[in-house]
This record gives sequence, structure tokens and C-alpha cells, in this order.
Amino acid sequence: MARRAETIELAVLGLLHEGPMHGYELRKRLNLMLGWGRVLSYGSLYPTLKKMLRSNLIEETTSTTAATSRRPRIVYQVTDAGHREFERLMSEVGPAAWEDDTFDIRFAFFSSTDMEIRLRVLEGRRTRLQERLERVQQQLQMTQKEVDRYAAELQRHGVESVEREVRWLSDLINAERNTPPATAPRGIPTAGPVADQQ
Repeated sequence: MARRAETIELAVLGLLHEGPMHGYELRKRLNLMLGWGRVLSYGSLYPTLKKMLRSNLIEETTSTTAATSRRPRIVYQVTDAGHREFERLMSEVGPAAWEDDTFDIRFAFFSSTDMEIRLRVLEGRRTRLQERLERVQQQLQMTQKEVDRYAAELQRHGVESVEREVRWLSDLINAERNTPPATAPRGIPTAGPVADQQ
């Protein structure tokens, strides 16, 4: 639960880094970023926003309301402390940067990241998936005789998904290494397959 909150916090800082947003717009953008499998409710978003307000990472302002509404619309924007925290989080390299819960969010903001950090995160993610792939393939060999064809098909699908993401990561790593640093973010695709959680 704590890691999910940290992931949402990073995503909020990244989006507000681009410009102020109100809660509805923020939730819509976060859901697009997190993907169809991880829909974010207001019950998850607003406690995170309140915590970030208390930590002075973001601040609230009110915008002018439309004639049809009497309530002022609250707009969130990142503070100087929030900008610094976002830069600190994006410069971190370690297992948390390439885990399933955080990799997609980190990748979405790669244009704000130094090339060396991008490479280390991509390589870490690839290594993690290769380890997972090896483990799953060993399990598949051991259990093939014990499972029915549907369970075996599900396992095969998982293997293929991880293999596909490993190839995608290898392509990205090669593109990073062969692209001049000033233009690297533009030369990189902005989306890719997400491995099935094993």
C-alpha cells in the first residue's frame, strides 16, 4: 500500500511538473498513465494529494468557476520543494525504479531524466524480467505434466509477454546508446508492452 501511494505521488509530481491541474483532470491523466488494469479512484488520489499538501510538495489555488457551478474549482500546482522532490525521485536508480509498480511511471517521465539514469533503469528492468523469465520457464518445465491445457496456456502466455517486453527493452537500450544525448527522448517510443505480473 505504501509503495502504491509513493507511485501515485511520483505521478502527480510529474504531471504537475508540466503545469497546474484540477483534481478531475489529474485523475483522468493518471488513469491514462497507469493503464486499464490499474484504475485510480478518488479515494486513492485525494488522500495522496492531502499528504502532499501537508508536505508542501504541492499547493492549492482556486480558479474562476463556470456560471453553472457555485463551487470554486481547486487547482493543484507543484511547489519549489515539489520540483526538487520530483528531480530527486527521477534521479534515483535501484530496484524500486524498475519494479512493476513504478517502472511505467518512471518511463512516462523519461524526458526529464539524464540518459545515464534512463539506461540504468532500462537495463535494471530488463535484468529483472530476464530473471523472472528464467524462473517461470523452469516452473513451466516442472509443471507441464501436472497442469491441464488451460493452465499451461496461461503460463505460456506469461512467458511470451515477458519475452516481448525484454525485446522491447533491448530495442530501447540500443536506441539510447545510438542516439545523441540532446535528442534521445524524442527518438524513444512513448509506450510499450507491459509484462504480466507473475
